[in-house]
Amino acid sequence: MKNVIEEKSFDFAVRIVNLYKYLTNNKNEYVLSKQLLRCGTSIGANVSEAQKAQSKADFHTKMCIALKEANETLYWLKLLYRTDFLTLKEFESTELDIREIIAILTAICSKTSD
Repeated sequence: MKNVIEEKSFDFAVRIVNLYKYLTNNKNEYVLSKQLLRCGTSIGANVSEAQKAQSKADFHTKMCIALKEANETLYWLKLLYRTDFLTLKEFESTELDIREIIAILTAICSKTSD
């Protein structure tokens, strides 16, 4: 069975790694982009870890951590845009993906809470 959030968060992580390479190689930006790399790839790692959770509570916790990481990722993307490291087109494209991931994770966290 297809796991939408697992696929989307993995694909997003790949995108973030490529964005990190672009920011470091082309824009010489190392500090903000490292923050983005950490939280942007952490989303998928937590979603993946949740797939083998020991309990429903463990699953919920991992998914909620993924949601927090997704919210942090959006913050760094906004900051990179507002400080002119990302163009509007680059920002909007990535923002669309992260907002979709946030919406899915929000629904999962709401449905799995006690």
